[in-house]
Amino acid sequence: MQHSSKPVLFAALLGAICTTLAPAMASDIVPTPKQSRSVLIKNATVHTVSQGVLSNTDVLIENGKITAVGPQLTSQANSATAETSDTQVVDASGKHLYPGLIALDTSLGLVEIEMSRPTVDNAEVGYINPQISTATAYNADSELIPTIRFNGITHAQIVPSGDGIAGQSVLVDLDAWTIEDALTPSAGQFHVYWPQIKRMPEDEKKKAKAIEKNQQAIDQLNIAFEDGYRYFLSDKASGKDNKDEDPQSATNNLRWQAMLPLYQGKATLFAHADSVGQIEQVIALTKKYQFKLVIVGGYDAWRLASSLREVKAGVIYPHTLSLPKRKDEPVDLPFKIPSLLANAGIPFALGFSSDWNSRNLPYAAGYSAAYGLTPEQALKSITLDAAKLLGVEDLGAIAVGYQGSVVLSEGDILDPMTNKIEAIWIEGRQIDLNNRHQQLYQKYLKR
Repeated sequence: MQHSSKPVLFAALLGAICTTLAPAMASDIVPTPKQSRSVLIKNATVHTVSQGVLSNTDVLIENGKITAVGPQLTSQANSATAETSDTQVVDASGKHLYPGLIALDTSLGLVEIEMSRPTVDNAEVGYINPQISTATAYNADSELIPTIRFNGITHAQIVPSGDGIAGQSVLVDLDAWTIEDALTPSAGQFHVYWPQIKRMPEDEKKKAKAIEKNQQAIDQLNIAFEDGYRYFLSDKASGKDNKDEDPQSATNNLRWQAMLPLYQGKATLFAHADSVGQIEQVIALTKKYQFKLVIVGGYDAWRLASSLREVKAGVIYPHTLSLPKRKDEPVDLPFKIPSLLANAGIPFALGFSSDWNSRNLPYAAGYSAAYGLTPEQALKSITLDAAKLLGVEDLGAIAVGYQGSVVLSEGDILDPMTNKIEAIWIEGRQIDLNNRHQQLYQKYLKR
């Protein structure tokens, strides 16, 4: 009888924890229904990204797509509608219209409260997990999402954390009921965290042991990629699904089956690596298997420009607001690296490796504009260039045929002093800008 009370006590405790955490894990902001009315935004300063900045320009959005861009659009501008009773007309005189920003390398929707383990689901147990997708854990109802999009971010790449082959990421829009609603079609995205010795011990024995352990981790990755390649060759030769092989190898089959798009050239390898040594090892792996490659981190990527150009690799750089990684480096080097990448001719985009803090993405781009990038390059690095690295061709610019995901701001979206977001449309639907921060501000304003 004594031990019979333990399940009851455990259930009560678990219930109490869930009850306590539930309000913190769900947003009360209702997603906007699919666009039903055309949207005509008039007289804006339009930052097209692809065609420069256009003054006093109108933008027409219909059925989730941009259908016209130009001055004084009327009903004749498109075969559908413009200024009719079925059109939402927005006077944007004196205001700036931008493409929706794309936050790369985030754990948004996977982490709610960093210090509360039950609300953290950004990593899986194990070292080789190519079959894992963040889509299975993404919380479209996260309380953090409305606070992120308030700064003009309409889409985010949801990335798994961990060591080794951590799994696959997805691209989502930030106004949805479920992951099915949120998913934005993009190329496959596999993530590998390349091993590194974070801090080399001074003791010779400990140093040798750290080097050995690091090499073992690298060898384990090389074996996994070779196994995946052999499975790819077998699948290609047989011309049929290999899932029905020996049941004892079912786990391995699940892994290597998931990796087939990577070897087929239909997916991209996102390799998290910063140092010259790490990046060189990743490039060697890429050459061996002919992977499409994006370096995530890329602190030293500008030093290996010719090698990266040779394999046509891109870079997601998330360290703009970080300190230098080495004691003898200039304190402002992390701010300058985006311009060094641009000058080296390496395709790149800015990321922000965080959950709630990814809201600072536009300001990180603003810093890079103050340290070598032009404002146009900085904006492009978090819109069109970000979309291209994800294999998305109709996102990140204001042009005919692109998604109607745009942001209306009173000032410069990259400047925290003048940026004032007034409206956001995601695929033509105007979203609610209310969020937890706004609610708390109004609450304590009345105290």
